[in-house]
Amino acid sequence: MFFVTPAYAEEAPAGTAETGAGTGTDTHAAPAAGDVHTETGVPAEHHGGGVFPPFDSTTYASQLLWLAITFVVFFVLMQKVIAPRIGNILEQRHNRISQDLDEASRLKAEADADVAAYEAELAAARAKSNAIGTAARDAAKLKAEADRKAVEAGLAEKLKAAEGRIADIKAKAFADVGTIAEETATAVVEQLIGTSAKADVAAAVADIKKGA
Repeated sequence: MFFVTPAYAEEAPAGTAETGAGTGTDTHAAPAAGDVHTETGVPAEHHGGGVFPPFDSTTYASQLLWLAITFVVFFVLMQKVIAPRIGNILEQRHNRISQDLDEASRLKAEADADVAAYEAELAAARAKSNAIGTAARDAAKLKAEADRKAVEAGLAEKLKAAEGRIADIKAKAFADVGTIAEETATAVVEQLIGTSAKADVAAAVADIKKGA
């Protein structure tokens, strides 16, 4: 704040100056009425109990002027410096948040795609395993059927061969039985009648075989 010093306060009364010079006392020891304090610019008579300067009605004009100047400076500072900086900070944060959201969306889309691909691969693997199992089961059934048929064919051949051998053995046995019966009958006849009747015994054995 600027305070105007009254004109009458700048000039000391002549009587006071002369009195100080004539008496040899200090002129600053007792300020005269109407003197102004040199540091505050307030009349000396109001130094002890005067009005507070901001509440002094005589300084309202200068106070309003400085208030207007301060407001304009602060407004310009806000508009030109502070507001742009705050706007830049907010814009940067908005851009960063937008980038983070975009990145999160991209990562989520990639994760969803990976999950879908994994599920597709898993379904394909299950289908393939089922197909492989079915094919293996069918192949095993076919092989088992073929092996069964081969075993049955082998058994049939062995049975047929065995039946043939049995028939041969039977035929040979029957042939041997006829010979043995013929020889036995011939020996018995010779013992009974004392003569050989081999031809008759052979004919009788042949007739018996035909009847059997």
